Parts: sequence; structure tokens; C-alpha cells
Amino acid sequence: MIRLIVFLLCAAGFGFFVMRSLRLKRHLPKLVLLDRDGVINVDRSDYVKSKGEFEFIPGSIEAIKLLNKARVKVIVVTNQGGIGKGLYTHEDLEDIHQHMKDGLKVGGAHVDQIFICADHPDSPSHRRKPNPGMIEEALDQTKTRPEEAHMIGDDMRDLLPALQCGVHRHLVLTGKGKKTLKDPELQSVSAFKVHANLLEAIKEILKV
Repeated sequence: MIRLIVFLLCAAGFGFFVMRSLRLKRHLPKLVLLDRDGVINVDRSDYVKSKGEFEFIPGSIEAIKLLNKARVKVIVVTNQGGIGKGLYTHEDLEDIHQHMKDGLKVGGAHVDQIFICADHPDSPSHRRKPNPGMIEEALDQTKTRPEEAHMIGDDMRDLLPALQCGVHRHLVLTGKGKKTLKDPELQSVSAFKVHANLLEAIKEILKV
């Protein structure tokens, strides 16, 4: 009789744990989209043209690692108009991104995919932010509903396509973020959250 009672209590406790875990999981996003320059790494007015010019923003590796631990997909969506301007090549960009991946790996983190748009700023396609093409592709490829995704950026160009796609919007104050916060057009983005940096944004999203 005592064994039966103990068994029932253990089963009840396990059931509660499973239900609680499922509830918590439902609150997690399926996908987090990240702008690159000014969010993951230090932005430069003359573009990041080589891996030697790439510098992680403090806390960004830890932030991505938190997403990995929570099993949330991470996709970088980045305009790279410097290619269109002839300032660096696709090969240079591959080297930069391999350098970024290597740095993330050392910190125990990774990104699942990197979407780039190399259009010249004066000749933008549907993919170049603030157009929504890259976000649409990310949602489609990961089979993610907009309400299950979050976009984190430092510029209006990041928030506007997220608004068009119905994705949750977050502005970080690194990079161009402080300047963007003063932009009177920011009101058109509707509801969005403001964070000091990527790490603070991820902590709030994951509730950790």
C-alpha cells in the first residue's frame, strides 16, 4: 500500500513537471532573426570589409548561446551593400562570416543560417531591408508562423520589414540604436521593445 502511494505521488509529480515544461516551451519563440552589424558585431561607417575589422559586441556570443540552449533557431539577416558598391567581395564576406562562426564556436554558440543581400543601396530588390524578402524567406524555410518569430535590430530597416511580416520587433541601443530611437518615423513601427543590447533582449525574450 505504501509503495502504491509513493508511486502515485511520484507519477503525479512527474506529470506536473511535464505539463509545466510544455507550458514553458509554448512561450518560447521558434525563431529569432538578428541583424548583424550593430547587433552582433560593432558597426562601422565604412562597412566591415574584412575579418580583421569584425569585432563582437560584448555579450552577443552569450546571447546566441542562450538561444541555442533553448533550442530556438537563429538566423542572421543582413544587408551587405558594400558588395554592391564594390568595397569588398562575396569571398571577403564568406571569410568574415567564417570568422564570426569560429568566434561563436569558441564561445559554445552557433547561428543556424545567414541570409545576405548584396544589392547596391540605390538598386534594392525585394530582399534588401527594409523590404521584407529575407524575413519572408526565413519564415518560409523554417516553417515558422510570424507570431513565433522575433526580429532584433538597431535600425528602422530592421523593424519595418518585421512589422510588414507580423514578427515581434526589438530595438537594441548598440550600433545605430540610440540614433534610431530618436527617429520621429519610429512611431510608424507600432509596438516594439527597446533593450540595451542583444544579451538583454534575449534574456527578456526567453525570460531568463
